[in-house]
Amino acid sequence: MLMGKLHIIFFFRIFPALVLPAMTPDTGPEGKIYEQKAVQILKTDLLSRADSFLLQPPVTITAYPCKRSTGGIHDFFSEGDYWWPDPQNPGGPYIRRDGMSNPDNFNKHRQALIRFSILTGTLTSAWLVSGNKKYARAVLPHLRAWFITDSTRMNPDLRYAQAIKGRYAGRSIGIIDGIHLMEVAQSVRVLEEYRLIPDGDLKKIKTWFGRFTSWLMTSDFGKAESTHPNNHSTCWNMQTALYALLSGDKRTLAFCRNNFTDHILPGQMAPDGSFPRELKRTKPYGYSLFNLDAMAMNCLILSDPDHDLWNYSTPDGKNIKKAIAWMAPFVKNKAKWPYPKDVMYWDQWPVAQPAFLFGAIEFNREEWFILWAKYSHFPENPEVIRNMPVRNPVIWFGYF
Repeated sequence: MLMGKLHIIFFFRIFPALVLPAMTPDTGPEGKIYEQKAVQILKTDLLSRADSFLLQPPVTITAYPCKRSTGGIHDFFSEGDYWWPDPQNPGGPYIRRDGMSNPDNFNKHRQALIRFSILTGTLTSAWLVSGNKKYARAVLPHLRAWFITDSTRMNPDLRYAQAIKGRYAGRSIGIIDGIHLMEVAQSVRVLEEYRLIPDGDLKKIKTWFGRFTSWLMTSDFGKAESTHPNNHSTCWNMQTALYALLSGDKRTLAFCRNNFTDHILPGQMAPDGSFPRELKRTKPYGYSLFNLDAMAMNCLILSDPDHDLWNYSTPDGKNIKKAIAWMAPFVKNKAKWPYPKDVMYWDQWPVAQPAFLFGAIEFNREEWFILWAKYSHFPENPEVIRNMPVRNPVIWFGYF
């Protein structure tokens, strides 16, 4: 943790309405004014949502056994979104319809994990903006249920994620389902900073994330996902980096940093800042936003006083600032999007995309902050929620 930055959180809590002078563009740390503004925008709704979560009981994957899973009750299981019964062979292996989500596939474990993420991130955010420990205390039963309690815990791997009926018991790309553990891990980092997790529990939680990080690094699934040519490797990298940061795995953190600068950024971004592989998909707009958010989170998580990924450029000029700038006009006015519309959920995007908030903070760009501020901060569409692992920006402020 970066203890020197914690004054930012206390600043928000003690002086929530203080107005600071406007800053000039691209002045770096001065862009932190947008953290304060974001707290002002979010606080009322955030506390209201947190209050509704206070008495919610933990619900883990063990509450939803699935006969189609070849794993056990503690193993996370999901089925590939875009796979459907074959009309020519109804009882045979499923076939792919890219971009078209099958509503009959098993999603209970994913939904439970998303619920866990939302509860944890919201309650931890409420603690930060209010100083009321009731919100922090309410997180602990959920952490224990998912990571510690023998009868309800989840095993630290994703071997059975995104299975396909008649084809695979699990796939490497199922690792992307784990993105909803990110705000859980970050909440643990926050609560650890304030010593709000008992030492015994904290040790067991960190052990869980250490084992998960090891699996992500050493399993065949993890190795395949780390080199995937599109948003899957971006998401593998941001997950693995954050879990390594929580568990104290400096070697893995360095690997993720090099993987981003040497492979992910140069391999996925075009010289103009777009993501060609996402643009070729059947949902090019949504996937471009999704990958941009994940790219920005990689820069946030992997930057430290010795490594500035926000301002890193490849030898041919590819960088995160260019990527945000490329997407910004189409977030400001989606009617200008020059590519095909997404085959599903076109009308649901954009929402308050974190890339624009964190980009505004880092580069002091008011126009990007406006693009975050103007859209929904608490979306309700399940597909949007599934593709928004970073929903609570407050827990990220001041920790990187």
